[in-house]
Amino acid sequence: MRASPSALASPPSLRARHLRCGRFTLPLTRPLIMGVVNVTPDSFSDGGQFSNTELAVARGKELMSQGADILDIGGESTRPGAQPVPVAQELDRVLPVVEGLLALELPLSVDTYKPAVMRAALAAGASMINDINALQSKAALDAVATSDCAVCLVHKQGDPQTMQQDPHYDDVVGEVRAFLAGRVAACEAAGVCHERIVIDPGFGFGKRFAHNMELLAKLRVLAGLDVPVLVGLSRKSTLGTITGQPVEQRTIASVAAALLAVQRGASIVRVHDVEQTRDALRVLHAVEEAAFGFDD
Repeated sequence: MRASPSALASPPSLRARHLRCGRFTLPLTRPLIMGVVNVTPDSFSDGGQFSNTELAVARGKELMSQGADILDIGGESTRPGAQPVPVAQELDRVLPVVEGLLALELPLSVDTYKPAVMRAALAAGASMINDINALQSKAALDAVATSDCAVCLVHKQGDPQTMQQDPHYDDVVGEVRAFLAGRVAACEAAGVCHERIVIDPGFGFGKRFAHNMELLAKLRVLAGLDVPVLVGLSRKSTLGTITGQPVEQRTIASVAAALLAVQRGASIVRVHDVEQTRDALRVLHAVEEAAFGFDD
């Protein structure tokens, strides 16, 4: 008797589902890869290598050719200790890149918590908003609710300037789950349909090493909320703590983290190393196909 592959499938409640991203519909029958395009001079992960429009657009095209399903464009660093940038400056960074990548016919996500940037990016053709504040601002919620874009609701404790100074939880998994469940409910009450919502536990956003490890180990608790879970561990300091490697040498650890997240129910992995992640997911898929292809 042939069973269905499990490790690469979405959680059971998501198997027949899809993610609505504006004019795009993305099946959730396999893990999706979100490629990171940082248009910032102070990015922790790539040192501002793509901080002008031409380089960022070229990077987006490269990531698509490597297998990205979504591109996530950011014009303000949200790493621990990062300082906010003015709305006008963020728009100057992000909008030309959105416009330069529209022809790819790939969903474009914009990583921002500012309502003005959300509205402008969506008007320019973006299909998704990735908000570290989880649309807690009414203006941000309104900007998304009145559109047809997808949204990623991220958990964080504190602000980027201070969030890693002294994060504390009594029950990190339970508290993160309760917060995200509440934000999903708030979005639905505002008119954002279930098929447009993604959640992200916010690895490294106001969390110590032990918090991050527990969240990854128990990720299926979050997958049980019946919306796609996005995991962004790529190149983060947690992986540096484990491996002792600097940012530029964390590719292998990042791919391993993506695989572990998928095995624990993640539907989307947000990564810098798209090609390597794609190949690793293909290997995992092949093994699962073989394992479940045998007769019992």
